[in-house]
Amino acid sequence: MSAFTHEAPPSAEEAREALVALRREVAKAVVGQDETVTALVVALLCRGHVLLEGVPGVAKTLLVRTVSAALSLDHKRVQFTPDLMPGDVTGSLVYDQNTARFEFLRGPVFTNLLLADEINRTPPKTQASLLEAMEERQVTVEGSPVALPDPFLVAATQNPVEYEGTYPLPEAQLDRFLLKVTVPLPPREAEVEVLGRHAAGFDPGDLAAAGVTPVAGTAELHAARRAVETVRVAPEVLGYIVDLCRATRQSPSLQLGASPRGATALMRTARAWAWLSGRDYVTPDDVKALAKGTLRHRISLRPEAELEGATTDGILDGVLASVPVPR
Repeated sequence: MSAFTHEAPPSAEEAREALVALRREVAKAVVGQDETVTALVVALLCRGHVLLEGVPGVAKTLLVRTVSAALSLDHKRVQFTPDLMPGDVTGSLVYDQNTARFEFLRGPVFTNLLLADEINRTPPKTQASLLEAMEERQVTVEGSPVALPDPFLVAATQNPVEYEGTYPLPEAQLDRFLLKVTVPLPPREAEVEVLGRHAAGFDPGDLAAAGVTPVAGTAELHAARRAVETVRVAPEVLGYIVDLCRATRQSPSLQLGASPRGATALMRTARAWAWLSGRDYVTPDDVKALAKGTLRHRISLRPEAELEGATTDGILDGVLASVPVPR
């Protein structure tokens, strides 16, 4: 349960202000990752999950820890390795000699924010152990469902695909992620600031010393979710979302285009972004802002296009430029 409480339920406006303040709070510990913070907030509002792709050492773990601290949520981290078993993630039955019964020992998946570190370093069987948790928000034990906490978000990290010793996530697993964010190396100015903070005594293990305090909690998240569901999407904007996804299916560079589930995901993320921006309706610009993050992991390049240097983001840029925008 969140330690952040209110005497009265927060209003939608109070919830929005708190979640906008989250970005400033996270910046006390993490430099220059606004896009990733926004993706995590959008996913929480949409009850989705986020895939973070980037090389080691760009503060992905610190980011998730800081977001959980600023939202007063529980978090756990699992390092995915080739020998990790499904039970190491979801939990396992343990024999209790005192009661002469098997007891279910809950795994790290029973938390609010689960950091699945280097998810593509573990075999498909263990990757799949997260599927039920991500989709159904439960774990089945001896045929009976055990509910996960709410909110529940998986922030999975993976190394770029060219690294050796990895197991690429199958399409069915990728589709469970609402957003895929490419975490870049910081620009020079940001990297200088990171070093300056460490030189001044910053300790990544002590977020309180960095001044990170809870600015929101589960009450704000629930109020925000209710408000997001009231954001209007005009028929013209719905048509625009469908046209973008259909254009990916017709691209000669792609062997797999965005499915109807991808179109639904884009509508959901655009609604959350519109609400965070202070509007109760979705514009085509909201759709454009979230299109790459929502669709880049739901499309697949043809091998010949990949050999020619094409990228999924490049293809999506072309789609966004070619599909007429409703007026």
